[in-house]
Amino acid sequence: MSKQSTDADVAFIQALAELLNKNDLTELSVKREYGADDSLEVRVVKQSNIVTTAVAAAAPVMQVAAHAAPSAAAPAAAAAAPAEDPAQHPGAVTSPMVGTAYLAAEPGAAPFVAVGATVTEGQTVLIIEAMKTMNHIPAPRAGTVKRILIEDGSPVEYGAPLMIIE
Repeated sequence: MSKQSTDADVAFIQALAELLNKNDLTELSVKREYGADDSLEVRVVKQSNIVTTAVAAAAPVMQVAAHAAPSAAAPAAAAAAPAEDPAQHPGAVTSPMVGTAYLAAEPGAAPFVAVGATVTEGQTVLIIEAMKTMNHIPAPRAGTVKRILIEDGSPVEYGAPLMIIE
């Protein structure tokens, strides 16, 4: 393969990465055929920080449970179960739509809420952009924000847990 075709491949891969970000995709796979014995297969994947954080947080709990006394292992395992699936938490605020979640009204502005903040029922806690429309997401109940489960600008799906309010 020549340097010119290698440069073209690099430009092609960069264009795929931009397409991935622009369209809020998580994975893109393409195969380019150059000839009978020459092809290029590219798979571009955007990893979610939410999953990485959840796994990292759950791992120390499991290690503590494994080294604890048998009588203490059951409560530690029970405490780890709700942390694994925040959508099952009774105070979970879930996404009513597919879109991009924003924690502030505009870039550089103060976030609507922070961990530890007290919110009232109906108060805007974040915005989800869907089809170029900004949808204000209200707090379903009054309480204190215990956890924010998403990052600013991250894509969300219908029913995905966004934050925990107790």
